[in-house]
This record gives sequence, C-alpha cells and structure tokens, in this order.
Amino acid sequence: MYLPLLRISRTDGIDYQRSIASGVTWNSTGTVYTITLHKKWHWSNGTPVTSADVVWTMQLLEALAGTKYSWQYGGAGIGGLPARWQSVAADRPYKVIVTLNQPSNQQWFLHNGLGQVWPVPKAVWDIHKNLANEANFIKNVSNSPQDSYYDVVDGAFKYDAAASKPDNEYWTFIPNPGYDGHKSSVSKVVYEYETDSSGEFAALKTGKINDGFLPPSLWNSRQKLTNDKLSTAYEFGFAYMIPNLNPKAPGHFAQLVGPAYVRRALEMGIDQAGMNSSLYHGHGVVEFSPIPSKPKTIFDPAIANPGSFNPKAGKKLLESHGWHMVNGVMTSPQGYPFKFTMDYSSGSSTMADEAQLMKQDWAEEGIDVTLESQPFDTVLNDNDQAGVTNWQMAWFGLWTYQPDYYPTGGGLFKTGSGSNSGDYNSKTMNALINKTYDPGTPAQITAAMDAYQQYAAQSYPYIWMPWNPTFTETANYIHGVNKWFNPITDLNSPNRWTVTH
Repeated sequence: MYLPLLRISRTDGIDYQRSIASGVTWNSTGTVYTITLHKKWHWSNGTPVTSADVVWTMQLLEALAGTKYSWQYGGAGIGGLPARWQSVAADRPYKVIVTLNQPSNQQWFLHNGLGQVWPVPKAVWDIHKNLANEANFIKNVSNSPQDSYYDVVDGAFKYDAAASKPDNEYWTFIPNPGYDGHKSSVSKVVYEYETDSSGEFAALKTGKINDGFLPPSLWNSRQKLTNDKLSTAYEFGFAYMIPNLNPKAPGHFAQLVGPAYVRRALEMGIDQAGMNSSLYHGHGVVEFSPIPSKPKTIFDPAIANPGSFNPKAGKKLLESHGWHMVNGVMTSPQGYPFKFTMDYSSGSSTMADEAQLMKQDWAEEGIDVTLESQPFDTVLNDNDQAGVTNWQMAWFGLWTYQPDYYPTGGGLFKTGSGSNSGDYNSKTMNALINKTYDPGTPAQITAAMDAYQQYAAQSYPYIWMPWNPTFTETANYIHGVNKWFNPITDLNSPNRWTVTH
C-alpha cells in the first residue's frame, strides 16, 4: 500500500528506481545525510509525495520509539532509533536533511535507519498536531483498515475488504489506479488465513488458493498438486527459540539458563542435521549464529559451530560446571532441577515433530522438558509484551531481517531493545553491536561485523534452530512470483505478476 523511502534490493543493496528517494549523499563521518526525492510519485488523491510526508513520518517513528507514549514502535533499537537520531528537516519540497548525533557507519544507517521509513501522507494522518494524541489515535485505528485514513496510498495496491469469521478469514487488495510505477495486470490479491498444514494443502489442491506454501510434512504428497509448480527460497534470517532470561521468569529459569554454557548444552541437544534430513527433505541448513549461510551474503565469516549436536558432550559440559543428576534430572549447583516448559506454536506437524525430537534428546542430558502447544498468537503475545514473565522457553518461528537489513543485531540483542523479548543482557554484546555502527574502512567494518557474529555464536542469546527454505506452490498460469520475490525483505510484488489461462 505504501512505498518505502529506500527499497532494499534482492542483493541487499538500494534500488533507487523503485524508492521514494532518488539518491542519498552523506558526509565523511556519517552524521549528515541529504535525501533527494523523486518527483514522480503521487498519493492516490493526486497530491505529490514530498519532504513534508517523509519528515513527519520520521518524527513520528522517533517519538514512538521512545517509552513515553501509549505504545512503542517495534523498530526501536534498530538503525539508531531513537538514540542517534538528532534531527530531520525538509529542505524544499523534494529534499530532506537527516542529522545524527554521532559518527555512524553510513551503509548501516542507510539500510537500518532510512530503510525502515515508509512515508505516509501527512495531510491525512497529522490531525492532532500532538504526538501523544496521535499515538493514541494510531493505536485505536491500527486494526481498522476500512477507515478512511487508509484510503490515500502511493503503492501498487490499496485495501479493499477483509473478513474475520473463524471459517473465512482473508484480506483483499485491489490495484491503486493512481500508482506511478508498474501497473498491475492482476485485478485482485486475496490473502487467506489457513489454520494448519492440512488446510493449506487442501486449499492448494482444490485451487482455492493459487499461491501458497507447501508444508514440509506433506512433501511426499506434492505430486498431487498437479496444477502447480514448486519453487524454494531462503529468506534472510534465522530460526530460533527464546529463553526467558528475566529474573522473574518462573521456576528459577533465568538462574538455570543464565550462564552461556548452559544454553550451549541445550544447543548440543538439538539434532539439526537429523531434522534437516527427515523433516526438511535435505533442504534445511544447520545454523549456529544470527547470520544465515543461505542466502549467501557478504556477512558470512568462516566460523566453526561451537555447539554441534552431541547430547553426551552436553551432559559432560554441565557436569564440569558442578551440575549433577538427582532422581534422573540434571540439577544445578544451587539445587535447581533442570526442568522447564517450552511453549511452541500449534498447527504445524513439522514443528510438533521437532519439539518431540528435542524433548527426547534433551532427556539424554538429564533435561526434563514439558511441551506446551498453543496457538501462534498466544505464544507470540506472551513473548511480545514487555514485563510478561509467565513463560520459560518460547518457540514460534523465525526472525527475518526487516527492517534491520544490515544485520547487526541491535534490535534483537542489545539491552532493552524493541525485539529483545527474552531480556538478554550482555555488556560485551552491547559493545560489539555498537562497534558495527561506527564508520571506518571496509576492512574495519567487516572486522566489526565478524567480531559480533563470533560472539553471538558463542554466547547463545537465543537457541539456534535449523534454517529451512519456504516451499512455494504456484498455479501454472501465474508467472513471476519467484522472480519478483525478494528474500532480503520477504516481500513480493504482485503488480509484476502475469496471469495466462
């Protein structure tokens, strides 16, 4: 519905032809950025997209990234927001000047700071002239896309309709007739909710949906989708479980898993290679850091896996630190039994199989795990809310790098950052991440990223899981889906699709 200020390309560069900005220049220290806007873009009501829209949106993000309003913007902590953002100002209708309060890695700020700005029309949204009231207003209409505030867009599509009945949930979008880019030949795009893997497969088989994912658990049945073609894509991200390191977590859990060697022992009880072979049909990848090896990027140093699957070695690691077995359960030197509940998303038989496999392998280390399957929204909601500590280990999927396209981990692992829901807290990690924000020579910038990744691999802020591709089934008469999918942003471009019958 909205165009980005900077569109990230499939290779993690900047595609200025499809961005609101036609170019960005900066000074040698990376403190001042001059953004020039294209004059070709217009809102659907015919008015041009100008610096006023960009400035107002950036000021709103900066305010909502703080803590004094009714809700916090999810990108807080990414791209220096709000700590490094000093000012943003319009310089005539098609130029914006952004000033940071300290020298910064220019590519990092382009990708993670400016890259998360999707301007909205100031004339439509700036109705209160007061950011506190504006924050409350946006919160109130955030789940009401039918409101008139969402009518004015500059993207290829605009909202049309939605339904939320239990047996019929969908969102419908139609082409924006005023779009200044590539016009869509697709008359309507409908996003349907499917509650489980079998429902997704059935909808593909009957043609109810004509572009969707093939559940890995149904890989051997893919021949039944005779009217579809299969493609695979690795997004830019990683799969993980989040340990709750908040001191208030139940069952002394933070005390149990607080030391990094304990989380390493947990990692050593996860048979990633076995999961990849049996559950992802050879397409999965063993991962042990926050930077994926697929898709291949420049952020991939040669580091060894410090926590390869070896339950016996994991048990010895715990014992070497004073743990011992009591009634069949490994017990910490403080006398706490290594028992916890792992909440994971229901609806995926593959995830359920992985959970059972981990439970069995962890048992070899003396770790007693109770599996709790819950709806995705429930797991995510408990994990997402600040201060909610009624969970121990949460597993609901994966992280993909949006809007932190320069993958420094600031939004994930820095103390107090917006997506650090497990309350991971490390001064060393904070310092290494801060170093990746600094300007420098290409060699210095690469060294800073490598040092961060090395530490993340060794300290286990999360428990790493195998990275697997998305298996996509697309009707034979739809073309361009895979070509126009962007694995970096996890976005597609239906306006570029073509349909033949």
